[in-house]
Amino acid sequence: MRPLTIRIVGGSLAGLFAANLLSRDGHDVKVYERSTSGFAGRGAGLVPQREVFHILREIGVEHLARFGVVSRDRLYLDRSGKVTQRAHMPQTQISWDLLYESVASRLGHGQYVLGMPVSAVRQTATGATLAFEDGTTETADLVIGADGIGSVVRRALNTSSTSEYAGYVAWRGLIPEADMPEVSSLLSENFAFFVVPGIHILGYLVPGPEGELEPGKRRYNWVWYRFVEPRDYPQAFTGKSGTTYRYSLPRGELSPERLEQFGLDAKTLLPLPFAAAVQAERTPSIQGIFDYEAERMVGQSVALIGDAAFVVRPHTAMGVSKAAGDVMSLRDHLRQEDKLTDALRKFESARLDAGRAIAELGRQLGASAL
Repeated sequence: MRPLTIRIVGGSLAGLFAANLLSRDGHDVKVYERSTSGFAGRGAGLVPQREVFHILREIGVEHLARFGVVSRDRLYLDRSGKVTQRAHMPQTQISWDLLYESVASRLGHGQYVLGMPVSAVRQTATGATLAFEDGTTETADLVIGADGIGSVVRRALNTSSTSEYAGYVAWRGLIPEADMPEVSSLLSENFAFFVVPGIHILGYLVPGPEGELEPGKRRYNWVWYRFVEPRDYPQAFTGKSGTTYRYSLPRGELSPERLEQFGLDAKTLLPLPFAAAVQAERTPSIQGIFDYEAERMVGQSVALIGDAAFVVRPHTAMGVSKAAGDVMSLRDHLRQEDKLTDALRKFESARLDAGRAIAELGRQLGASAL
């Protein structure tokens, strides 16, 4: 296919993967990200799947797969903190931060534009038009929606474009290993869980913010899933600044009163090793859990990848790998076909069922976990 003018909406990993691969094929690619600061420092750990290793090789940063912390065993604790199940299941967790920064750094000057929110995308007879919130517009041969859970681009293709709240949230903490309480040492080198009806918490070590792997310089990542009734959702996602967030409450927005109550809940409900790790986090964040399945992933000049097409619950640990699979499939079909519409049609055919299957798996895991 001839070189295309491609514009990508959304500058997290899905968008950056796409920009890197499609630029290498000679296309004119630019990424527009709503955030003014990007995503550095927002991630925690990532359990890489086959597709992630593959795309890292394609981009030329396969060495990142070696910068991981290996958890030795998978542990399940009871309420008293006793280990009730132990299985030797070595698994590597890599740093989302380091991956994001490394992949972003592979783009050329001016390819990654921050602080440029897109308000709408419209297909035309000759391509697609992006409308920006500042009132400007731009045309492209192909617009790729990589704008995640609240995707604007999906509205150009699907009648239903709103992600549906699943009824629970994930509280998240990421603390320096040096700050881990001694009573939590059982958790450090393992992938640990506490799961009873209505309570699901897990945790594992990840590399330090610069990819450090030395003991004492790593970070402990925990995730605690908790029910929040839909009527209580706005209150739960209103920060101490007074801002009500749609999909997540960022670090630092939890009021001292709510932080104190959260610590008391941890002490009451969790085994001591997990409770102490939770209480050691002074700036937890909250992620709302949502579902979305696109009826269509493509139009004549628009394509969806990653969470813009299918929102995958975090239980699957497959969100990044699904995005990588989407990107590689789109790249391959653009290489193989002479007409853009043929390439997009075959891409959708290849990835639609995969997205549906992973989304369904996430719902099943969520139902069984809680």
